[in-house]
Amino acid sequence: MKQVYVSGVGMIPFAKPGASSPYHEMGAQAARAALEDAGLPYDLVEQAYAGYVYGDSTSGQKALYAVGMSGIPIVNVNNNCSTGSTALFLGRQAIASGAADCVLVLGFEQMSPGALGSVFTDRPTPFDAFDEVTDRLVGKPQIPLALRYFGGAGLAHMEKYGTPLEAFARIRAKASRHAVNNPLALFRKEVTAQDVLDAPAIWPGVMTRLMACPPTCGAAASLLVSEDFAKRHGLRRDVHIAAQAMTTDTPATFASGDMMRLVGYDMSRAAAQKVYEQSGLGPEDLDVVELHDCFAHNELITYEALGLCPEGGADKFILDGDNTYGGKVVTNPSGGLLSKGHPLGATGLAQCYELTHQLRGTADARQVAGARVALQHNLGLGGACVVTMYRNG
Repeated sequence: MKQVYVSGVGMIPFAKPGASSPYHEMGAQAARAALEDAGLPYDLVEQAYAGYVYGDSTSGQKALYAVGMSGIPIVNVNNNCSTGSTALFLGRQAIASGAADCVLVLGFEQMSPGALGSVFTDRPTPFDAFDEVTDRLVGKPQIPLALRYFGGAGLAHMEKYGTPLEAFARIRAKASRHAVNNPLALFRKEVTAQDVLDAPAIWPGVMTRLMACPPTCGAAASLLVSEDFAKRHGLRRDVHIAAQAMTTDTPATFASGDMMRLVGYDMSRAAAQKVYEQSGLGPEDLDVVELHDCFAHNELITYEALGLCPEGGADKFILDGDNTYGGKVVTNPSGGLLSKGHPLGATGLAQCYELTHQLRGTADARQVAGARVALQHNLGLGGACVVTMYRNG
């Protein structure tokens, strides 16, 4: 298997629905930025993978034709909220296997306001089984589905370990402090934990509005290359993918009677363990992590799934400041989905963008001192989880 390098990354500022350019313009802009960052023309790209959730088929071609029309394979990818990292997973496989030496991976999303919901209402939803379990365990059918899933998972953690609501508020406040230094983030206003607690309640005692990520529009891209290709074209080789794994659900997702497992705890833990085994590194070696904080509740349970702290230890991990600068591992220095925003198809590539700059030492005011090992976690219900380990040098 060939070594895979991240030689270029690009990202545009994330925006509220209705305030962005159309999806194809955002995608083309991010793709051009990644190519410019690498210093490579589009006609040397051999394959492209384009990720998005809300859009017609071949939207990837619509975005990339504005960059170039060289006749290369363009594969459109949709894997719910893990779409961007799924496209990254496919691009890495193409290079690692020798099928290609230069791949452009693009993610974009043009979203609508409001909570996520089904688009195709004339056929069975992929979430039938998820809804059945959620109805049985937590009820609350009046609450939008994503809020029920992740709020239910947070409630399960609270009941199992005595985790206070303030723990989720501290996560959201931490995200805002990090996003202040990210010019590409949607929300850059710092809020306190008390501000988060005082926000309108979506689910009293479980979730306030500020604990949920906003619908967002945006795009990001990465250029992946083999070592030989990088050497031939004088491309940078200071960041490489050391390991990567994708997992999907097992029967325990539905049979366990556990909302944390329903929203992907097992997938996250299994993918992380595979990556640790592949790389020979463990959670104690990580300097920086970008993880899927679609809700503050999911960030908290993901700390434990990734092994950043023991099971049941997330509240102490947060209280000790081990999830931010000066602690054990800086989580979501970009501001994460909670503050940066969550344009579904772009999220995984935006995480790659952030971690690449962290490992290059070019993250400006967000820079994690001495960062050498980084982990990316991107989760999509339905379901799929992709975990990626990056190293510099």
